[in-house]
Amino acid sequence: MQIGGSDASTAAVQPNAASKQELVQQLATSSNTDGGIIAQLTSNPFFTAGFGLAGLGAAATFARRGVKSGAALLKRRLLVDVEITNRDVSYQWFLYWLKLHEQGRLVQHAVSAGRKPSSMSALLQRLTPSMRQLSIDTELEKLPNGAIKANFVLVAGPGRHFLRYHNAFIAVNRQRETKQYTADGKPWETITLTTLYSQRHVFESIFTEAHALAVENVEGKTPIFIPRSTEWKEFGNARPKRPLESVLLDEGVKERIVSDVQDFIASKKWYADRGVPYRRGYLLYGPPGTGKSSFIQALAGHLDYNIALLNLSEKGMTDDRLNYLLTIIPERTIVLLEDVDVAWVNRRDMGGDGYNGPSVTMSGLLNALDGVASAEERIIFLTTNHVEKLDAALVRPGRVDMTVYLGNASVYQIQQLWKRFYDDVDPDGVHRQKFLETLQAQGMLRVDESGASASDVSPAAIQGLFLYNKDNPLGAIEMAGQLLPPLQGSPSSISAADKS
Repeated sequence: MQIGGSDASTAAVQPNAASKQELVQQLATSSNTDGGIIAQLTSNPFFTAGFGLAGLGAAATFARRGVKSGAALLKRRLLVDVEITNRDVSYQWFLYWLKLHEQGRLVQHAVSAGRKPSSMSALLQRLTPSMRQLSIDTELEKLPNGAIKANFVLVAGPGRHFLRYHNAFIAVNRQRETKQYTADGKPWETITLTTLYSQRHVFESIFTEAHALAVENVEGKTPIFIPRSTEWKEFGNARPKRPLESVLLDEGVKERIVSDVQDFIASKKWYADRGVPYRRGYLLYGPPGTGKSSFIQALAGHLDYNIALLNLSEKGMTDDRLNYLLTIIPERTIVLLEDVDVAWVNRRDMGGDGYNGPSVTMSGLLNALDGVASAEERIIFLTTNHVEKLDAALVRPGRVDMTVYLGNASVYQIQQLWKRFYDDVDPDGVHRQKFLETLQAQGMLRVDESGASASDVSPAAIQGLFLYNKDNPLGAIEMAGQLLPPLQGSPSSISAADKS
């Protein structure tokens, strides 16, 4: 039974093994005859076309990336870029330099057109492209007769430009954003300069020239800065420097202030060695028209300094903004706070514009002047017509180091003004003495036994009278009675309003 059973199962298994062998043989035969699955795929034209296109696409992508990487590497090796934004002070310097450079190129081209240039010069002129994308820059010039003359100059506008400087070719790309603006509402701009790496030294030469031109442009002038948002901006054109001799203060007063300021400027190391904050404050007070603002302008011109006007009543002025502005004052700048006594007078209820007057507090002003976070290397002048209205904490030493009274005209000032206007027609001073006697007879001038003098007339009013009577000292004597009280519309009252 076992033997029989074993034979039966063996017989049953053998057909199955035979069928498997036949199946394997059939597959092998199929592979040999048809090439198998791989062969079928490779022989399929649709498959091979798609695979080939994919391969070509991948190869093109890698090649493009390789070209970009190679170009970037080549650019890093051969080219150098310099970027300037319109937030940097050198931005306007470069635009002004670029304008003058283009004007000089045009003039040189016109001159060379009249003579035969060398072959190398002719080749460089042909290779140097001219600017194609231009903007108009309007400059207003005030003529001696008071008329305004407009000069239109074409400058490089937004776009790509090329220029040649010291035989180096430079690409200039000026870009202007249309959706991004600076704090003062101007479009954000950048200028990118590109040249060969071997010619990178030209950038230093360009910006050295641009800075020299900027200094030359304001030479003999006093720039005025005002706060705009969180930075200082130049207000209009720089004012011509006013000679210090043109401001007539009482005898010795001007010299004392100038000497103190010059001593402070020269004592930076002295302050640092003793741990004293390097800042100086001055308070000029007195009636209107006594020369407070005029003297500060003349002093800035004498020291070759700028003036930064700070209005505590300005809309949007806060304690934090005031403190920040006083820490970023431009170099060599006098900070001027005029009429500081009325800074908090104009407070009112919040109106429809949401403005409720000045938001600077007395505490904020005091901290900005000499608090922990206050800036150093600063000269600040405060002016007021009513010193009695100022808080004692504001004028204490450390915040105000020198207090100077500028009063009405003294005999010394009147004599100096008379000499300035009438010295050529009254050399012996006869009419000058008559004018002083007229003022004294009408109670406008008082001289005590010691020689000290006091008057009720401001220097600005007297100067206005002399301006009205140019080269006519007798007319000034006759009109002396109009100085006090000033008549409405008289030359004295008009001049006093202008001077104060």
